[in-house]
Amino acid sequence: MARIPRAAAAARDAAGRCIDERRFVDAILHAERAVALAPDWAEPYWPLAVGYKAAHRWRDCLAAADRAIALDPEDSEGPRWNAGIAATALGDWDRARAAWASFGIPLPGDAGPIDGDFGLGPIRVNPDAHPEVVWCRRLDPCRARIRNVPMPGCGRSYDDLVLNDGEPRGERVVGERRFSVLDELIVLEPSTYRTWELAVRAADPAAIDAVVARFDDADGAAEDWTGVRMLCARCSLGGSSDDHVHDHDGGVAPWQPVRRLGIALRDETELDRLGDDLEVLSVTRVS
Repeated sequence: MARIPRAAAAARDAAGRCIDERRFVDAILHAERAVALAPDWAEPYWPLAVGYKAAHRWRDCLAAADRAIALDPEDSEGPRWNAGIAATALGDWDRARAAWASFGIPLPGDAGPIDGDFGLGPIRVNPDAHPEVVWCRRLDPCRARIRNVPMPGCGRSYDDLVLNDGEPRGERVVGERRFSVLDELIVLEPSTYRTWELAVRAADPAAIDAVVARFDDADGAAEDWTGVRMLCARCSLGGSSDDHVHDHDGGVAPWQPVRRLGIALRDETELDRLGDDLEVLSVTRVS
């Protein structure tokens, strides 16, 4: 292609700095200037697509990603992934399937919405306001249904369908397996479940386990919020340094008989499933 104008290169560099500093939406202005000055240069279309993705401008994101792919197909991994995300947000399933197929990802069916089983994975929901990492059932590379009962104040519910990014932002370890944490982008489909917070008295962990299993085996979910381990932002994101060393684990604490339970149900009458394992002290609907 022709020589890149100096102003276009400067605008591309400015957009890149915004991306590096995670000021994604701020990158849009610089990247738009770069592509206006050098429309056949692939490089600025990548930060442009990233900025549009952060702004939830899905049609613009897909157009920018597709332009980057067309101009430089040999160096298009990021744009191809962002094209898959944007197409999914738009419900353009043919385009989304083409994006994932370009990575060799096997998908169920030949057309339409993807309803796969990509296993469980941790997603940081509501990352900008009230972040919480929850476990989700992944339907495809960028959609997942929440399987935990999120804490009050998180703004999310059991069974919400969320659109997630592809960039790993921390990890969680279960046994010997490591799972990358991915950030939520938007809620695609709000849950039909509601959340209740219960204060209960339980003689031992077995009583709580019995209640959780009872809800897992039926329509709904239960979670012992008292046992949730809270991480600071830096540790949640996987950051570490010599000036930031501490232990969030805290060892094994003595059993606390009074527990906070989160219960996800479609109707309050289903609280009858609690049975006689627990003494219920209070019941509050929180979402």
